[in-house]
Amino acid sequence: MTYADAGVDISSGDRAKERIKYLAQKTFNRNVLGGMGGFGGLFRLDMQRWKNPILVSSADGVGTKLKVAFELGLHQMVGADLVNHCVNDIAVQGATPLFFLDYLASSKLDPEVTESVVTGLAEACKANGCVLIGGETAQMPGFYTEGEYDLAGFIVGAVDRDKLVTGADIKAGDVLIGLPSTGLHTNGYSLARKLFFEVGGYKPNQYVTAIKEKAGTALMRTHRSYLAVIQKLVTAGLTAGMAHITGGGITENLPRILPKGTGAQVELGSWPVLPIFDHLRALGQVSNEEMMRTFNMGVGLIAVVPADKFARAKNLLNRAEEKFHVIGRVVKGERRVQYT
Repeated sequence: MTYADAGVDISSGDRAKERIKYLAQKTFNRNVLGGMGGFGGLFRLDMQRWKNPILVSSADGVGTKLKVAFELGLHQMVGADLVNHCVNDIAVQGATPLFFLDYLASSKLDPEVTESVVTGLAEACKANGCVLIGGETAQMPGFYTEGEYDLAGFIVGAVDRDKLVTGADIKAGDVLIGLPSTGLHTNGYSLARKLFFEVGGYKPNQYVTAIKEKAGTALMRTHRSYLAVIQKLVTAGLTAGMAHITGGGITENLPRILPKGTGAQVELGSWPVLPIFDHLRALGQVSNEEMMRTFNMGVGLIAVVPADKFARAKNLLNRAEEKFHVIGRVVKGERRVQYT
Protein backbone atom coordinates (compact mmCIF):
# COMPACT_ATOMS: atom_id res chain seq x y z
CA MET A 1 0.00 0.00 0.00
CA THR A 2 0.98 3.64 -0.40
CA TYR A 3 0.17 6.86 1.42
CA ALA A 4 -2.23 7.67 -1.42
CA ASP A 5 -4.17 4.48 -0.63
CA ALA A 6 -4.76 5.96 2.85
CA GLY A 7 -6.14 9.13 1.27
CA VAL A 8 -3.04 11.40 1.31
CA ASP A 9 -1.94 12.52 -2.15
CA ILE A 10 1.61 13.77 -1.66
CA SER A 11 1.89 14.77 -5.32
CA SER A 12 -1.20 16.94 -5.05
CA GLY A 13 0.22 18.52 -1.93
CA ASP A 14 3.48 19.25 -3.72
CA ARG A 15 1.63 20.87 -6.60
CA ALA A 16 -0.28 23.05 -4.15
CA LYS A 17 2.93 24.12 -2.42
CA GLU A 18 4.57 25.05 -5.72
CA ARG A 19 1.59 27.22 -6.63
CA ILE A 20 1.73 29.15 -3.36
CA LYS A 21 5.50 29.45 -3.00
CA TYR A 22 5.77 32.46 -5.30
CA LEU A 23 2.86 34.20 -3.53
CA ALA A 24 4.69 34.14 -0.23
CA GLN A 25 7.98 35.24 -1.77
CA LYS A 26 6.29 38.35 -3.20
CA THR A 27 5.83 39.57 0.39
CA PHE A 28 9.50 39.10 1.36
CA ASN A 29 11.76 41.99 2.36
CA ARG A 30 15.45 42.29 3.18
CA ASN A 31 14.91 40.94 6.68
CA VAL A 32 13.89 37.49 5.44
CA LEU A 33 16.83 35.10 5.43
CA GLY A 34 16.67 32.08 3.14
CA GLY A 35 13.67 31.02 1.10
CA MET A 36 10.63 28.80 1.41
CA GLY A 37 10.92 25.14 2.28
CA GLY A 38 13.11 25.22 5.38
CA PHE A 39 12.09 23.72 8.69
CA GLY A 40 11.62 27.21 10.10
CA GLY A 41 11.30 30.72 8.71
CA LEU A 42 14.27 32.99 9.35
CA PHE A 43 13.72 36.68 10.04
CA ARG A 44 16.34 39.26 11.04
CA LEU A 45 15.24 41.85 13.58
CA ASP A 46 16.52 45.21 12.38
CA MET A 47 18.27 46.55 15.47
CA GLN A 48 18.82 49.94 13.83
CA ARG A 49 15.07 50.39 13.80
CA TRP A 50 14.36 49.16 17.33
CA LYS A 51 16.09 50.59 20.40
CA ASN A 52 14.67 48.25 23.02
CA PRO A 53 12.35 45.88 21.15
CA ILE A 54 9.54 43.83 22.68
CA LEU A 55 8.16 41.01 20.53
CA VAL A 56 4.37 40.76 20.46
CA SER A 57 2.64 37.67 19.07
CA SER A 58 -0.87 36.35 18.50
CA ALA A 59 -2.57 33.30 17.02
CA ASP A 60 -6.13 32.97 15.76
CA GLY A 61 -8.43 31.31 13.25
CA VAL A 62 -11.27 32.31 10.96
CA GLY A 63 -13.85 30.12 12.71
CA THR A 64 -17.18 29.12 11.20
CA LYS A 65 -17.15 32.03 8.77
CA LEU A 66 -15.37 29.41 6.68
CA LYS A 67 -18.69 27.59 6.28
CA VAL A 68 -20.08 30.59 4.40
CA ALA A 69 -16.92 30.83 2.32
CA PHE A 70 -17.29 27.17 1.30
CA GLU A 71 -20.85 27.81 0.12
CA LEU A 72 -19.85 30.84 -1.96
CA GLY A 73 -16.37 29.76 -3.04
CA LEU A 74 -14.84 32.96 -1.61
CA HIS A 75 -11.60 31.45 -0.35
CA GLN A 76 -9.39 34.47 -0.99
CA MET A 77 -11.44 36.61 1.39
CA VAL A 78 -10.87 34.38 4.41
CA GLY A 79 -7.12 34.66 3.93
CA ALA A 80 -7.40 38.43 4.33
CA ASP A 81 -9.76 37.97 7.30
CA LEU A 82 -7.17 35.93 9.14
CA VAL A 83 -4.24 38.28 8.58
CA ASN A 84 -6.19 41.42 9.46
CA HIS A 85 -7.58 39.86 12.63
CA CYS A 86 -4.11 38.90 13.84
CA VAL A 87 -2.62 42.26 12.84
CA ASN A 88 -5.22 44.11 14.91
CA ASP A 89 -4.55 41.92 17.93
CA ILE A 90 -0.93 43.00 18.16
CA ALA A 91 -1.36 46.53 16.79
CA VAL A 92 -3.56 47.52 19.75
CA GLN A 93 -0.48 46.98 21.90
CA GLY A 94 1.51 49.35 19.71
CA ALA A 95 3.29 46.63 17.74
CA THR A 96 4.28 46.76 14.08
CA PRO A 97 3.67 43.40 12.34
CA LEU A 98 6.84 41.68 11.13
CA PHE A 99 5.93 38.23 9.86
CA PHE A 100 3.02 35.81 9.59
CA LEU A 101 2.64 32.04 9.33
CA ASP A 102 -0.50 30.13 8.38
CA TYR A 103 -1.90 26.65 8.94
CA LEU A 104 -4.23 25.19 6.31
CA ALA A 105 -5.60 21.68 6.89
CA SER A 106 -8.11 19.66 4.89
CA SER A 107 -9.05 16.09 4.08
CA LYS A 108 -7.48 16.54 0.63
CA LEU A 109 -5.61 19.60 -0.61
CA ASP A 110 -7.16 21.27 -3.63
CA PRO A 111 -4.33 23.20 -5.39
CA GLU A 112 -6.68 25.88 -6.75
CA VAL A 113 -8.45 26.46 -3.43
CA THR A 114 -5.12 26.50 -1.60
CA GLU A 115 -3.75 29.07 -4.04
CA SER A 116 -6.82 31.25 -3.58
CA VAL A 117 -6.55 31.19 0.23
CA VAL A 118 -2.84 31.98 0.17
CA THR A 119 -3.41 34.77 -2.35
CA GLY A 120 -5.65 36.42 0.24
CA LEU A 121 -3.05 35.84 2.95
CA ALA A 122 -0.22 37.26 0.85
CA GLU A 123 -2.11 40.34 -0.33
CA ALA A 124 -3.20 41.19 3.22
CA CYS A 125 0.35 40.68 4.52
CA LYS A 126 1.65 43.01 1.83
CA ALA A 127 -0.99 45.62 2.67
CA ASN A 128 -0.08 45.45 6.36
CA GLY A 129 3.66 45.62 5.73
CA CYS A 130 4.52 42.15 7.02
CA VAL A 131 5.91 39.06 5.30
CA LEU A 132 4.27 35.69 4.83
CA ILE A 133 7.33 33.80 5.94
CA GLY A 134 5.97 30.25 5.90
CA GLY A 135 3.18 27.96 6.98
CA GLU A 136 1.84 24.42 6.97
CA THR A 137 -0.49 22.61 4.60
CA ALA A 138 -1.82 19.36 6.03
CA GLN A 139 -3.88 16.56 4.46
CA MET A 140 -5.92 14.70 7.07
CA PRO A 141 -8.38 12.27 5.41
CA GLY A 142 -11.20 11.17 7.67
CA PHE A 143 -10.66 14.13 9.98
CA TYR A 144 -12.20 16.94 7.92
CA THR A 145 -15.35 16.92 5.80
CA GLU A 146 -14.63 16.49 2.11
CA GLY A 147 -14.30 19.87 0.39
CA GLU A 148 -13.76 21.81 3.62
CA TYR A 149 -10.67 23.04 5.42
CA ASP A 150 -9.55 24.83 8.57
CA LEU A 151 -7.43 27.97 8.54
CA ALA A 152 -5.40 29.48 11.37
CA GLY A 153 -2.44 31.81 11.64
CA PHE A 154 0.32 33.15 13.86
CA ILE A 155 1.79 36.65 13.78
CA VAL A 156 4.85 38.27 15.34
CA GLY A 157 5.41 42.01 15.65
CA ALA A 158 7.70 44.36 17.54
CA VAL A 159 7.43 47.57 19.53
CA ASP A 160 9.96 49.61 21.48
CA ARG A 161 9.37 49.20 25.19
CA ASP A 162 8.60 52.89 25.72
CA LYS A 163 5.94 52.74 22.99
CA LEU A 164 4.19 49.65 24.34
CA VAL A 165 0.46 50.28 24.84
CA THR A 166 -0.82 48.34 27.85
CA GLY A 167 -3.78 50.32 29.17
CA ALA A 168 -2.03 50.81 32.51
CA ASP A 169 -2.43 54.61 32.25
CA ILE A 170 -6.18 54.52 31.60
CA LYS A 171 -8.11 56.52 34.19
CA ALA A 172 -11.63 57.68 34.94
CA GLY A 173 -12.71 60.47 32.61
CA ASP A 174 -10.89 59.14 29.54
CA VAL A 175 -12.93 59.18 26.33
CA LEU A 176 -13.93 56.02 24.45
CA ILE A 177 -13.66 56.40 20.68
CA GLY A 178 -15.21 53.69 18.54
CA LEU A 179 -14.03 52.96 15.00
CA PRO A 180 -16.56 51.35 12.63
CA SER A 181 -16.42 47.69 11.66
CA THR A 182 -17.21 46.44 8.16
CA GLY A 183 -19.60 43.81 9.48
CA LEU A 184 -19.31 40.74 11.69
CA HIS A 185 -15.56 40.54 10.97
CA THR A 186 -14.70 36.99 12.09
CA ASN A 187 -16.82 36.52 15.21
CA GLY A 188 -20.28 35.31 16.13
CA TYR A 189 -20.75 33.22 13.00
CA SER A 190 -22.13 30.14 14.71
CA LEU A 191 -25.09 32.21 15.93
CA ALA A 192 -25.31 34.30 12.75
CA ARG A 193 -25.39 31.22 10.51
CA LYS A 194 -28.07 29.61 12.65
CA LEU A 195 -30.22 32.73 12.52
CA PHE A 196 -29.77 33.40 8.79
CA PHE A 197 -29.82 29.89 7.37
CA GLU A 198 -31.97 27.96 9.84
CA VAL A 199 -34.31 30.47 11.48
CA GLY A 200 -34.53 32.85 8.51
CA GLY A 201 -34.25 30.09 5.92
CA TYR A 202 -32.07 32.23 3.63
CA LYS A 203 -29.73 30.85 1.02
CA PRO A 204 -26.25 32.44 0.79
CA ASN A 205 -27.07 33.99 -2.60
CA GLN A 206 -30.55 35.15 -1.57
CA TYR A 207 -31.33 38.87 -1.42
CA VAL A 208 -32.50 39.93 2.05
CA THR A 209 -34.77 42.95 1.91
CA ALA A 210 -34.18 43.94 5.55
CA ILE A 211 -30.44 44.48 4.95
CA LYS A 212 -30.72 45.43 1.27
CA GLU A 213 -28.14 42.91 0.06
CA LYS A 214 -27.56 39.19 -0.32
CA ALA A 215 -27.11 37.13 2.83
CA GLY A 216 -23.70 35.82 1.79
CA THR A 217 -22.45 39.27 0.80
CA ALA A 218 -23.29 40.68 4.23
CA LEU A 219 -21.71 37.76 6.06
CA MET A 220 -18.52 37.72 3.98
CA ARG A 221 -17.41 41.33 4.39
CA THR A 222 -13.67 41.28 5.10
CA HIS A 223 -12.43 41.78 8.63
CA ARG A 224 -10.97 45.28 8.59
CA SER A 225 -7.35 46.10 9.45
CA TYR A 226 -7.02 49.11 11.75
CA LEU A 227 -3.22 49.20 11.56
CA ALA A 228 -2.87 52.55 9.77
CA VAL A 229 -5.09 54.53 12.13
CA ILE A 230 -3.68 52.75 15.20
CA GLN A 231 -0.14 53.72 14.20
CA LYS A 232 -1.17 57.35 13.78
CA LEU A 233 -2.70 57.45 17.27
CA VAL A 234 0.26 55.68 18.87
CA THR A 235 2.90 57.78 17.12
CA ALA A 236 1.13 60.95 18.26
CA GLY A 237 0.85 59.62 21.82
CA LEU A 238 -2.91 60.10 21.86
CA THR A 239 -4.17 56.79 23.23
CA ALA A 240 -3.81 55.18 26.64
CA GLY A 241 -5.16 51.81 25.47
CA MET A 242 -6.98 50.09 22.64
CA ALA A 243 -9.32 47.11 22.44
CA HIS A 244 -9.88 45.00 19.33
CA ILE A 245 -13.57 44.04 19.50
CA THR A 246 -13.65 40.37 18.56
CA GLY A 247 -15.33 37.34 20.16
CA GLY A 248 -17.15 38.52 23.28
CA GLY A 249 -18.05 41.89 21.80
CA ILE A 250 -17.55 45.15 23.68
CA THR A 251 -18.78 43.48 26.86
CA GLU A 252 -15.80 41.15 27.19
CA ASN A 253 -13.06 42.83 25.17
CA LEU A 254 -13.04 46.36 26.57
CA PRO A 255 -12.47 45.24 30.20
CA ARG A 256 -9.30 43.40 29.11
CA ILE A 257 -7.41 46.71 28.94
CA LEU A 258 -8.96 48.45 31.95
CA PRO A 259 -6.75 48.87 35.05
CA LYS A 260 -8.01 47.82 38.47
CA GLY A 261 -10.50 50.32 39.87
CA THR A 262 -11.85 51.41 36.50
CA GLY A 263 -14.84 50.43 34.39
CA ALA A 264 -16.45 51.67 31.21
CA GLN A 265 -19.74 53.41 30.55
CA VAL A 266 -20.88 52.89 26.96
CA GLU A 267 -23.78 54.90 25.56
CA LEU A 268 -26.04 52.82 23.35
CA GLY A 269 -27.20 54.75 20.30
CA SER A 270 -24.00 56.78 20.10
CA TRP A 271 -22.95 54.94 16.93
CA PRO A 272 -24.93 53.57 13.96
CA VAL A 273 -25.59 49.83 14.34
CA LEU A 274 -25.21 48.07 10.99
CA PRO A 275 -28.49 46.68 9.54
CA ILE A 276 -27.25 43.10 9.71
CA PHE A 277 -27.08 43.24 13.50
CA ASP A 278 -30.60 44.62 13.83
CA HIS A 279 -31.87 41.88 11.53
CA LEU A 280 -30.04 39.15 13.44
CA ARG A 281 -31.57 40.49 16.65
CA ALA A 282 -35.06 40.41 15.14
CA LEU A 283 -34.70 36.95 13.61
CA GLY A 284 -33.88 35.29 16.91
CA GLN A 285 -35.46 37.74 19.36
CA VAL A 286 -31.93 37.97 20.77
CA SER A 287 -31.53 40.01 23.94
CA ASN A 288 -29.44 43.16 23.89
CA GLU A 289 -27.09 41.60 26.45
CA GLU A 290 -26.51 38.58 24.21
CA MET A 291 -25.98 40.75 21.13
CA MET A 292 -23.42 42.95 22.90
CA ARG A 293 -21.34 40.02 24.11
CA THR A 294 -21.48 38.07 20.83
CA PHE A 295 -21.06 40.63 18.04
CA ASN A 296 -19.07 43.84 17.58
CA MET A 297 -22.35 45.66 16.77
CA GLY A 298 -20.62 47.97 14.30
CA VAL A 299 -17.60 48.91 16.44
CA GLY A 300 -14.45 46.99 15.53
CA LEU A 301 -11.94 48.92 17.63
CA ILE A 302 -12.13 51.13 20.71
CA ALA A 303 -9.38 53.64 21.49
CA VAL A 304 -9.20 55.12 24.98
CA VAL A 305 -8.12 58.77 24.74
CA PRO A 306 -7.27 61.01 27.73
CA ALA A 307 -9.77 63.84 27.99
CA ASP A 308 -7.08 66.51 27.61
CA LYS A 309 -5.92 64.90 24.35
CA PHE A 310 -9.34 64.34 22.82
CA ALA A 311 -9.32 67.51 20.69
CA ARG A 312 -5.97 66.49 19.15
CA ALA A 313 -7.18 62.95 18.55
CA LYS A 314 -10.34 64.25 16.91
CA ASN A 315 -8.32 66.49 14.58
CA LEU A 316 -5.96 63.63 13.71
CA LEU A 317 -8.84 61.30 12.84
CA ASN A 318 -10.58 63.97 10.79
CA ARG A 319 -7.40 64.70 8.82
CA ALA A 320 -7.02 60.98 8.18
CA GLU A 321 -10.65 60.92 6.96
CA GLU A 322 -11.33 58.25 9.55
CA LYS A 323 -14.93 57.89 10.70
CA PHE A 324 -15.31 57.59 14.46
CA HIS A 325 -17.85 57.92 17.24
CA VAL A 326 -17.55 58.98 20.87
CA ILE A 327 -19.27 56.03 22.53
CA GLY A 328 -18.65 56.61 26.24
CA ARG A 329 -16.15 57.23 29.01
CA VAL A 330 -14.00 55.43 31.52
CA VAL A 331 -15.51 55.53 35.02
CA LYS A 332 -14.58 54.29 38.46
CA GLY A 333 -15.58 50.66 38.78
CA GLU A 334 -14.44 47.07 38.55
CA ARG A 335 -13.35 46.25 35.01
CA ARG A 336 -16.77 45.83 33.44
CA VAL A 337 -18.94 47.61 30.91
CA GLN A 338 -22.13 49.45 31.86
CA TYR A 339 -24.54 50.32 29.06
CA THR A 340 -26.68 53.44 29.28
